[in-house]
Amino acid sequence: MRGFWVYLARRLAASVVTLLGVGLVLVALVQVLPGDPARVIAGMQASNDEVLRIRQMMGLDEPVLVQYLRFLEHLVHGNLGVSARTGNPVTAEIWARLPFTLELAILGTLFGVVAGVLLGVVAATHREGWLDSLVSAVGVMGISMPVYWLGILLIMLFAVNLKVLPASGAATLSSLVLPSLTLGVFSMAIVSRMTRSNMLDVLGRDYIRTVRAKGLVERIVVYKHALRNAFVPILTVIGLQFGSLLGGAVLTESVFAWPGLGRLLIDSINSRDFPMVQGIVFTFAAMFIVVNIITDLLYTVVDPRVRLYG
Repeated sequence: MRGFWVYLARRLAASVVTLLGVGLVLVALVQVLPGDPARVIAGMQASNDEVLRIRQMMGLDEPVLVQYLRFLEHLVHGNLGVSARTGNPVTAEIWARLPFTLELAILGTLFGVVAGVLLGVVAATHREGWLDSLVSAVGVMGISMPVYWLGILLIMLFAVNLKVLPASGAATLSSLVLPSLTLGVFSMAIVSRMTRSNMLDVLGRDYIRTVRAKGLVERIVVYKHALRNAFVPILTVIGLQFGSLLGGAVLTESVFAWPGLGRLLIDSINSRDFPMVQGIVFTFAAMFIVVNIITDLLYTVVDPRVRLYG
């Protein structure tokens, strides 16, 4: 058990170093990106003296290192600054939008994992048959289609022509269906291809032939003995896909007018709201790191033979 805590402490320490690097890059980017946060806050009609006063108040006229140390000081107190566009605390706005993005990413991941694993198993157990070819074609389509294009197609089909699902907004639970489906299709394609590959490898091993020789039902052989041992590499892909879905939510939320962090990020970029952009990108980075740590820890649950420490 001591080894577990040592391993966890090392991962957390490495995560802190990574986040410090992300924070430095975000602070430095403000210096090179076009646009002036002070001008945004002051307004286009403000005088140069007023803009200069706001720039000094925000510390934008100080060296990058000083701004970075101030950023870290505020971060320790849970303060990511004030939005240049709305004047509200960045942390409060992120907390208000975060649940929308999380529920979209979680549902998209669930769809991608369930559908992807089932399709991958079907393809592996019908190797080189028509079902295998069909699943491969679906996988290629899922990987090839841009998220925004798939989102528009689903809106045209289910919202405009069939009129069975809403095209935008988050007023009802049914509003979740199309954006989460759009996000989940890419994950489904990746997971199905990974599942097929690992299942083919496991199904050809000696212990599977031994289990079959004992007369077990094929369904138990596939889902209990083969899938469990093939799942560790798939788990890695699932963790990475959840992180990428958080990033993919930026486009999907814009297409479906979903009030999450992705849409807030686009609005903030368009209005040169740099404090909000810094806060959202930093939040995405922190969530991605947390998801990867949880994924690594789940290895030992799925396969007790895996040892991450000691």
